[in-house]
Amino acid sequence: MNPVALVFVVSSALFDILSNICLTYSKGFSHLKWGVLAIILIWASFGLMGAAVVHVDISVAYALWGGIGVLGTALAGRLLFGQKLSPIGWLGIICVITAILIFTL
Repeated sequence: MNPVALVFVVSSALFDILSNICLTYSKGFSHLKWGVLAIILIWASFGLMGAAVVHVDISVAYALWGGIGVLGTALAGRLLFGQKLSPIGWLGIICVITAILIFTL
């Protein structure tokens, strides 16, 4: 993958993860500042994804973005909010990431 595209995709995924964290802090938009920040971050995420697809096929960019987002959001939920996935949930994430790695090779 083009290094420029990789930077855009990874950055986009990180903004997506941050947006998900802000959504959780917003508690259903009852804390408006967190909700607005979540919206701004997801806009930035999609803007970066738009820049990525100039350099790489959208199927590859989206697969990588999704895998990073799923894993990052699960880890953030665990570390920041004490949310727990079952072992089968973690196995599912591992399967998704493995499939994405195979797909992007």
